[in-house]
Amino acid sequence: MSITSLDGKRFAEMILSGANQLSANAEMVDALNVFPVPDGDTGTNMKLSITSGSKEAQANKQDHIGNVGAAFAKGLLMGARGNSGVILSQLFRGFSKDIENKSSINAVEFAQALEKGMETAYKAVMKPVEGTILTVAKDAANAAVKAAGTTDDLIAIMQETLDEAKRSLGRTPDLLPVLKEVGVVDSGGQGLVCVYEGFLAALTGKEIPGAAPVAPSMEELVSAQHHQSVHGFMNTEDIKFGYCTEFMVRFESGKRPYSEDEFRSDLSQYGDSLLVISDDDVAKVHIHSEQPGEVLSYGQQYGPLIHMKIENMREQHSALTNERPAGQAPIPVKERQEYAILAVSMGDGVGQLLKSIGASATIEGGQTMNPSTEDIMEAVKAANAKNVIILPNNKNIIMAAEQAAEIAEENVIVIPSKTIPQGMAAILAFNPTAPQEKNREGMTEAMEEVKTGQVTYAVRDTVIDGVKITKDDYMGIADGKIVTSGPELIETAKSLLQEMIDEDSEILTILFGEGAEESEVERLADFAEQNFEDVEVEVHDGGQPVYNFIFSVE
Repeated sequence: MSITSLDGKRFAEMILSGANQLSANAEMVDALNVFPVPDGDTGTNMKLSITSGSKEAQANKQDHIGNVGAAFAKGLLMGARGNSGVILSQLFRGFSKDIENKSSINAVEFAQALEKGMETAYKAVMKPVEGTILTVAKDAANAAVKAAGTTDDLIAIMQETLDEAKRSLGRTPDLLPVLKEVGVVDSGGQGLVCVYEGFLAALTGKEIPGAAPVAPSMEELVSAQHHQSVHGFMNTEDIKFGYCTEFMVRFESGKRPYSEDEFRSDLSQYGDSLLVISDDDVAKVHIHSEQPGEVLSYGQQYGPLIHMKIENMREQHSALTNERPAGQAPIPVKERQEYAILAVSMGDGVGQLLKSIGASATIEGGQTMNPSTEDIMEAVKAANAKNVIILPNNKNIIMAAEQAAEIAEENVIVIPSKTIPQGMAAILAFNPTAPQEKNREGMTEAMEEVKTGQVTYAVRDTVIDGVKITKDDYMGIADGKIVTSGPELIETAKSLLQEMIDEDSEILTILFGEGAEESEVERLADFAEQNFEDVEVEVHDGGQPVYNFIFSVE
């Protein structure tokens, strides 16, 4: 079998197959995280990104490959999450731009498009690092171009592209010492290999063992439910269950044993539009109810709750349809502001704190739940401001924020904050009377003056930066580097503080996470006050997931 021409319909099939293969292996890609922290999200981000692109490609499936490529690139761009998702979107942005005016392409044109995609991705990264997805993309594209010089068979070229991508992936630990130290290959590169495996399978007509169709996400299912039950042809007063309630429960030993059938049956008594997605560790729930508090209380029987959200659908519906209950004034249109500061937040307490010091609005995000380019774009539009400042507060969200800023109509700048403490420092340095570029300079300088500490637990045994880490032990991370580890939470936190605080330190802010014990927080605060007498100590309930404590030292 030989294929010498690629049209839009076949390319759409390749995209779908690539998305399915990446989806089937997302957890494996997540597990390649260098740091043994419970927030590996490369596979998840890449899966959500390419699924968004594939959805657009399937909706625009046609013979003209340039049109399919454009739809794919647009979906990827808007759905891109995390650095890996953004780089993936740039790879196929360049690919699709190269073929936009072609109804079909041959082997040489396919290889050239891969090369153009690689070049676009490299340009999108300020400081490209070899040993990453970029290297895998480069080596694979070079192999494709070389193969196209000897054959016109697209299957043969895709096979060589995939083979070289796998070889390049195997070489990534030689290019990035930290990968070799930890004993993993680059996670983004592995994700790209999965995509290319799907591409080849579609060309050959062979199914890949274990590759399942991409299932709709909870967000897509929720969107469909709301479209059918709330935002359709109905009046506000007809909404029977008024509170859209969403949460995740992490199953805990010693709590009520989980049975999905029983769980669904019990929750169904509290309302309608119930959706439950679960695995061995967590259950994600969406329900419309009149008693959201009782729903959350029921969920707590199985373990701690995370990522809780309750929205008043009657208010939402009134706003959408311009209705107001009798006797109430119309909802005022938000006046256009001169400035708006949008800060990515993780946890209700963190969000409230960011708003209290000057953030105009927060974007729910952080580790394991990176917002997409489209999520950030929607927040920019909702801010209704001439000048918008975005604080990603996470190194894995910076590229998506910059991508949103690039395509936004408003004057948007990104302050590249990598942590919540950096974002807090940047907000406090904001000057509403200063021009945008002056604020960029001042806020960036301010964020670089703060130290960030994080305490979380290890998901595997490893040795990194000379620190031996045992699975389930706690780790103290100072400005992105693991500096201490041990079996006791508070002792590890104390050790981290001793590493961070010096004679120049003046203020320590402690943000404690979800599920934190009051006694543990008090012990840590007492330790800080007694051992660092010249340092002012502030304690806040951050409610953040993943990290037991976040420290800000100024």
